[in-house]
Amino acid sequence: MYGTFAEGPDVPGDTATAHVRRALRAAGFDDGEIDAGLAAWCRTFSARYVELLAAADTSHWELGPGTQDALAAVEQPALLTGNPPAVAHARIIRLGLARFFPEGQGAFGCEREDRVELFALARERAGDWPAERTVAVGDTPLDVSSAHAAGCRCVAVTTGRFAAEELGGADVVLANLTQLAAALERLS
Repeated sequence: MYGTFAEGPDVPGDTATAHVRRALRAAGFDDGEIDAGLAAWCRTFSARYVELLAAADTSHWELGPGTQDALAAVEQPALLTGNPPAVAHARIIRLGLARFFPEGQGAFGCEREDRVELFALARERAGDWPAERTVAVGDTPLDVSSAHAAGCRCVAVTTGRFAAEELGGADVVLANLTQLAAALERLS
């Protein structure tokens, strides 16, 4: 688990703004300087990313097994990610998942720096969806710990760089999303 964030700029699953803050602190910037420029960084980074993505060949991007069916089975899906909103939406559009995640829902890394705070924002946008009925799906130890810190449950998938034992704090650990519907049924 990532108990401390002094480990360097790479904390898998963290928000884009938290990554940038750690990198800029390491480069000698103080929090006042960082705070003054963070919103502009989010806008500039997002615009440039979307511009570059528009011209990129993403034909090699693949959804994991069962992704479409898993999302279709979720009662109220919401995208909660450490990425800026424009970056996240550009990616899900490319992957053909936009119908599951409408604009104005979810929560994103440029909206709150602390990943735990993203849960409250996403739940508020979903009509004050209750924390006890919220189940996060993630693939990093930080996804698991932040879901639990927000009072939510977590299903972890080993489709990223972490093995099942590294995600063992999750309520359920799956090899992929083909078993998500069954896992959510067990948790309800």
